[in-house]
Amino acid sequence: MNRNDFLNIADYCEASRSRLPKGLFEFVHRGTEDDVALENNRRAYTSLKLLPRTLIDVSARQASLSLFGKPWAFPFAIAPTGAAGLMWYQGEIALARAAANAGVPFTVATGSLTSMEDVAEKAGGNLWFQLYMWPDKQASYGLVHRAENAGYEALVVTVDTAVNSNREYNVRNGFTVPFRFSRRNVIDVMKKPGWLFNVLARYMATTGMPKYENYPPDMRNSIVAKPMGKAMKKTDALTWRDLRELRKIWPRTLLIKGVLSPEDAVLAIESGVDGIIVSNHGGRMLDCSVAPLSALPAVVNAVNGQVPVLIDGHIRRGSDIAKALALGASAVLAGRPTLYGLATSGQPGAEHVLALLHEELLRVMGLLGRPNLSALDKSCLASASNSILSS
Repeated sequence: MNRNDFLNIADYCEASRSRLPKGLFEFVHRGTEDDVALENNRRAYTSLKLLPRTLIDVSARQASLSLFGKPWAFPFAIAPTGAAGLMWYQGEIALARAAANAGVPFTVATGSLTSMEDVAEKAGGNLWFQLYMWPDKQASYGLVHRAENAGYEALVVTVDTAVNSNREYNVRNGFTVPFRFSRRNVIDVMKKPGWLFNVLARYMATTGMPKYENYPPDMRNSIVAKPMGKAMKKTDALTWRDLRELRKIWPRTLLIKGVLSPEDAVLAIESGVDGIIVSNHGGRMLDCSVAPLSALPAVVNAVNGQVPVLIDGHIRRGSDIAKALALGASAVLAGRPTLYGLATSGQPGAEHVLALLHEELLRVMGLLGRPNLSALDKSCLASASNSILSS
């Protein structure tokens, strides 16, 4: 495909819609229940306006930074997404290579369909591992040790999934992991022969039906097919004590993902984290949750510079990155944009998505009159009514 046909993330979104089975596209694209949180996440960005400054030399602007002891080409990391391996054959490896080439981190999910070791061996780069704690804590600690041995730079502990969300569309669409044909989804799949033969058939010819490859063999093989997102084993008994235990056994950067409350941010710091990711799971868990961008200022104030604060939740433009940084974030994460690119044309599509976001951020910085990231602060912002926000 000609990348010149794709001018923004929305173009890649629509292209992926045409290439993926409906059930798989909706699993990636939608939120939960009535998609209220999903829409609110986006509205938080569009309602926040920017206030440009003029006659400032921005000819040498750049968006690179150093965070957690590593250089980043721009303040963006690919968030953990368990469906990457269904967007493209061994999609996690393609995404990791795209991230490495773009100079940003890539996060491998517990629910990855490619093992963390394969991703590290075949892609490299600044790799993070996202951890869901299982009821069997020793099995979870086994994942942590595997990530350490494979050279992962950061452990990202997701804490906003105490119980399964209510994604009714997954049930209606009949999409499960491990994938299982049913009367409800067979027509859906047959309508997308490109995906059927280039993704699913390749797994069948090599490793068999896609499974959660980071699970221990006994757990991996015992998984019963359930609606996507519900087959994963999770625990509803996770506490701050568990986070402190993870701090004891993980020697590198420890991040907590899923914080919206300032009080939780303080507890996270007391538990020894190196960074906080403000997130409502992309609008995929609690449908009436506050948008991360709306929660960000209070969390930043509570943290008071003790650790970096990152954010995810419906980043679609370089201007969104600028707005998040202006409100105090050190960097952003996003998962869906690179999944759209991946589903459209594999690694080149994901690389182009990253390039578009980088280029857009630099363009916005130039139009704002801010030549570097440190100049992106509240003085760049105005409210929806265009009144200037105080710094």
